Amino acid sequence: MNKKYPSFAGAHTAIVTPFHNGQIDEATFVKLIEKQISAGIHGIVPIGTTGESPTLTHSEQLHVIELSVKTAAKRALVIAGTGSNSTAKTIEMTQKAEQLGADAALVVVPYYNKPSPEGRYQHFKAVADAVKIPIIPYDPPGRCGIELSVPVAARLAANCPNIVAIKDCCGSIEHVSELKAALPHDFQILSGDDIWTLPFLKVGGIGIISVASNFIPAEIVKLVALFQSGHLREAEEMHQRLAPFFRDLFIECNPVPIKTAMAARGMIIEEFRLPLVGLIPEHRKILLDTINSVGI
Repeated sequence: MNKKYPSFAGAHTAIVTPFHNGQIDEATFVKLIEKQISAGIHGIVPIGTTGESPTLTHSEQLHVIELSVKTAAKRALVIAGTGSNSTAKTIEMTQKAEQLGADAALVVVPYYNKPSPEGRYQHFKAVADAVKIPIIPYDPPGRCGIELSVPVAARLAANCPNIVAIKDCCGSIEHVSELKAALPHDFQILSGDDIWTLPFLKVGGIGIISVASNFIPAEIVKLVALFQSGHLREAEEMHQRLAPFFRDLFIECNPVPIKTAMAARGMIIEEFRLPLVGLIPEHRKILLDTINSVGI
């Protein structure tokens, strides 16, 4: 591991953006971060998919990053979501996140315009060259319509010293194994889906950028720690108990289910920005019944 950059091992929370009457609920957001840190979470990831980044204005995005950095106060890493389908906009956002004190940037694979493998490589290289903080490519092919690809990841790792990790949402152990074979031994692979956390760890992943940890941060921290400390059976038992919850967090598009669960617990107000809306009644019942049945 390059000693110049932090380790991203452990559990990180892709934190929601709470709203109240159409505005960012700053007081609640601060409370959520404090709860995460108290539970031992290793990092806060604002302005990702779970943070409803597509519906936040540019100034709101920067404000949420700034608030995250100020609140975390070096007690946890802040990995700011800065990616878009425009390289110039991504560079600008990443540079501003760096200036605001973010420890790293999470940069999504360019979506909608579907660049070629060479375009994907040049996009991430340009972003990495423009800043000093570490860059974590975020690879969710189900949302982007394309994937980063193993050869592109390998080129980036070889040519960009500050690209040191990847958030992988491909949902394939084979894919993670291919990444491990192609990347430097100390390159860090993070699961981007809670249901894959333990399988990823078993084949060389180092942690999770979690949705579920918005609701159960201590449990996600413990799940990763159990595996890391060699308590595999206990980790497997915990995974099996929580698996129905992990599944139902995607009963509709993220972050609608996780915000619904949090609102039911009184953690936030249940409010979204269009085009996102609340769960249909059938799905709401399934999710809340699952929460009760798994005992969280």
